[in-house]
Amino acid sequence: MPNCNLVGMDQITDFVANTVNENVWKVLAFVLLGAGIYFGVRTLLVQFRYIPDMFRAIREKPDPSGAGEEISAFKAFSISAASRVGTGNVAGVALAISIGGPGAVFWMWAMALIGGATAFVESTLAQVWKVRDKGSFRGGPAYYMSRGLNSKALAIIFAIAISITYGLVYNAVQTNSIVEAVDNSIATAKDAEVGASPQLKVIIGVILAALAAVVIFGGVQRIANVTQVIVPFMATAYILLGVIVLALNFSEIPTMFANIVGSALGFREVAGASLGMAFTYGMRRGLFSNEAGQGSAPNAAATANVSHPVKQGLVQTLGVYFDTLVVCSITAFIVLLGNPQFGENAQSASLTQNSLASQVGDWGVHFISVILFFLAFSSILGNYYLAQANFNYFTKSKSAMIGFRVLVIACVFGGAIGKVPLVWALADTFAATMVIINLIAIIPLGWVAFKLLKNFSDQKKAGLEPVFHRDDIPGLRNVECWDGQEAVTTREYWAKQ
Repeated sequence: MPNCNLVGMDQITDFVANTVNENVWKVLAFVLLGAGIYFGVRTLLVQFRYIPDMFRAIREKPDPSGAGEEISAFKAFSISAASRVGTGNVAGVALAISIGGPGAVFWMWAMALIGGATAFVESTLAQVWKVRDKGSFRGGPAYYMSRGLNSKALAIIFAIAISITYGLVYNAVQTNSIVEAVDNSIATAKDAEVGASPQLKVIIGVILAALAAVVIFGGVQRIANVTQVIVPFMATAYILLGVIVLALNFSEIPTMFANIVGSALGFREVAGASLGMAFTYGMRRGLFSNEAGQGSAPNAAATANVSHPVKQGLVQTLGVYFDTLVVCSITAFIVLLGNPQFGENAQSASLTQNSLASQVGDWGVHFISVILFFLAFSSILGNYYLAQANFNYFTKSKSAMIGFRVLVIACVFGGAIGKVPLVWALADTFAATMVIINLIAIIPLGWVAFKLLKNFSDQKKAGLEPVFHRDDIPGLRNVECWDGQEAVTTREYWAKQ
């Protein structure tokens, strides 16, 4: 019976990975690039022109005289970063390189630079059609689909898709990567091929599920408060170590960049990794990591209390850059310095661990385990928030929400005992589903973001702090907020600052 189950699981994995994902991503990768190029052209490369404003916007504070429940621009950034900065940066990058070779890194970078414009548009739209919610705000793709696109059906389909993707599938990925890292740490400590026992994996799953439950049942403020501490601290520690490793191998950097670019564009052949594999896996892992165009970050972006929708669009673009160009690049450099084999076996967290260990010693394996534990745990919280925001869209039932939370916790536990290839294959499938639905909405609604950017730019040129009122753009419909009730959206508020 165990052998039958194993064969059945392998068949499912093969179907999802090689039949579904391979065919879908052959088309979707080009669609994503096309959408990013379109938005970049229409905004005159907003993702590059407004980088200084991104850093200014992230420091903006909500009205201190408010109800005390407002989410600041930085807190909204932290919630979205919590889901972005996690296994995709440590395990996902390694997985992409192990299958697609060094060229996959180039396409991850391209996905971030081009997708930055897509991230700007979707998060700006989320701000426009956000709604008030007990002293704070909520919103996201489901809201701009129903209110902006007038498609209630599409909104419900998306809300269901993201609830499943982030609440269930992605959280299983996070736990799965933690267990893989711990397994490799134990194997390194014992100097053995086998690390964690099945019983220990169950224990890890139980601990993670219990910790997640404590925060998840505490609400969005607790999630925001936890993630805004964990994400910056752990990401900074990881980046600093990566910079040290690069400094120690400074002479290898030119060759490494040449391999990345050369293999991505077909100038250099890499054994076991074709040009097509580099492109496909670089795009997949890039999307899983920075989520540009997937419709996830807009749910966090909508919670921020800012003076102009464009500000939060710029903040989320900065999030894409931080995630991919900084954190993912650190992982890529560490892995490539370890001279891995390409195209043989799919490896994720363990490849990053072993590559770091080859540079700094065995303690590097355990360091990655600790970093991954906290980053993945914060991702579980961020993922849950995104799922909850959309679950609330189609039902307000408290009992249904409790049941959903229990199911989320069950998936956090289930990821501890799941197989790596199947978990990642399912993540790719559901990511593709969300992208398709989201692009159907943001492409026709893009004109709103373009007009908002012009409104923002005109105020900046006039020497004014950009503020927005829904009457500023004729033709906007079903906009609940941006009516001047929030102090930060008034000219009088900024005159006193």
